Amino acid sequence: MAIERIEETILRNLLFNEEYYRKVVPFLKSEYYENYHEKIIFEEIADFAAKYDKIPTKEVLTINLQNRNDLTDDAFQDSVQTVQRLTDEWVDYEWLLDATEKWCQDRAIYLALMRSIQIADGGDKKISKDAIPGILQEALAVSFDEHIGHSYTEQAEERYDFYHRKEEKVPFDLEKFNFITKGGLSNKTLNVALAGTGVGKSLFMCHCAGAALTQGYNVLYITCEMAEEKIAERIDANLLNVPVKDIVDLPEVLFTSKVNEIARKTQGKLIIKEYPTASAHAGHFKALLSDLKLKKDFKPDIIFVDYLNICASVRYKGAIVNSYTYVKAIAEELRGLAVEIGVPIVSATQTTRSGFGNSDPDLTDTSESFGLPATADFMFALISTEELEQQGRIMVKQLKNRYSDLVTSRKFMVGIDRSKMKLYDVADSASEINISDEDTGEQLSQFAESQNRLSKFAEWNV
Repeated sequence: MAIERIEETILRNLLFNEEYYRKVVPFLKSEYYENYHEKIIFEEIADFAAKYDKIPTKEVLTINLQNRNDLTDDAFQDSVQTVQRLTDEWVDYEWLLDATEKWCQDRAIYLALMRSIQIADGGDKKISKDAIPGILQEALAVSFDEHIGHSYTEQAEERYDFYHRKEEKVPFDLEKFNFITKGGLSNKTLNVALAGTGVGKSLFMCHCAGAALTQGYNVLYITCEMAEEKIAERIDANLLNVPVKDIVDLPEVLFTSKVNEIARKTQGKLIIKEYPTASAHAGHFKALLSDLKLKKDFKPDIIFVDYLNICASVRYKGAIVNSYTYVKAIAEELRGLAVEIGVPIVSATQTTRSGFGNSDPDLTDTSESFGLPATADFMFALISTEELEQQGRIMVKQLKNRYSDLVTSRKFMVGIDRSKMKLYDVADSASEINISDEDTGEQLSQFAESQNRLSKFAEWNV
């Protein structure tokens, strides 16, 4: 009787042991499999589980293999025969975890060595030889997470030290925002601006991205709406202190000298990456981060995603779930990415509530924005009225704040220069401009009422 290979043992337990599947699947990669048909089987299991949140049966797996049109007859027969051999036989769980981890480590190291040799021999012109140490380091770091939680009594001293450790944050260049966040945005957080069409979602993010860059931080700006060049143009207007419409008239020498001056004053870098609307999700962003690390030795300190509603979800197809569930899933995935890579993510969400300036108060669309507060760490509304526009102001209304309480500075003003895509602090007296409840209070109460109403609506339709 032939001895079962570890690759097949892993496939068998992925198919019949859900606890094992959920433990190891984050660490498994299809490329670890040498045999093509085993790689195909793993991909089918993983794709099914990601879509339906459960592992497939042998029958379902076989049908999905039959429906593929990219398999040769031999590959199909090998795949089906392998699936039929997979049985629910007992194997020691702890041994299986150790064996799977060692196999992953061995395969990761082998593939990293092969890739490094290819790069060293000039077989991959896109990647510098300087990336080889990072590739090997990443492979050597492959390990299953052994952390099983925090012991309240045994780790009290560590917890005390944590309470008194100064938290690393990415600060704003706006006094009020630093005040309400106690110094800026913390790592592993999702921070969301809520605004209607044309109010200033992208303006806010472009301003903050430029401010972070000038403070020496590495910034990644992901745009799913505007072209990379248009985002760069807005940041140019902000940092060069030139109206957007006048940038095209700047002489090349002057433009270049201004940008070079910014580069000399900061250690940070800014990368702008464009994705087609509704096509990219947190998985794509994670892959982008890996590419930036390998190809440019770039690791962001903060990420901007412009904007949340027009991203895709890893877990869902937009057509098969309601808008509330879909956008909430996107928010959860972005926050998960923030936690995984250890940086703050800033995004925005579109609201179609008429009180926030949108002309299409559709219920399904409005529900999109109201699935977010449970996931976001910091959420605020940007509100504009004709009166405020005339005064060069925009109102900020805190909606959720895990950095501090909402009592202090619940509502405040910041200055806005739309021509130069800039925000700026205003004097305390100006920041406390009396906007009557008739002007904005009704809008904000509608927001709260709608949140409750739409949450129930979403629950009924999930």
